[in-house]
Amino acid sequence: MVESKFQRELIQDLEEMLPGALIYKNESKQGLPDLTVLYGEHWALLECKKSRDSHHQPNQDYYVQLADKMSFSRFVFPENKQEVLDDLQYAFGVKRQARLTQPE
Repeated sequence: MVESKFQRELIQDLEEMLPGALIYKNESKQGLPDLTVLYGEHWALLECKKSRDSHHQPNQDYYVQLADKMSFSRFVFPENKQEVLDDLQYAFGVKRQARLTQPE
């Protein structure tokens, strides 16, 4: 799966899981995670990768770790998507739902 397709599917899952959330694509600073998710008083930064073994750009690890200390941030790829969504639901205090997509 190409990263852009995975990112679109992830955004759809986030919109379903977090109705009314604001989801922005970040493109301004090298290493800043791909997506910002704003939901009520909560926020998260998510870095999308097409697979677990995808290359990390300079500063990506730094920004994901920094943002995770502040709120919530993860690298997300098809192999861990449901785990990240589950963790995000827990961190945001959102009522648990059934899995959004079927495991592959």
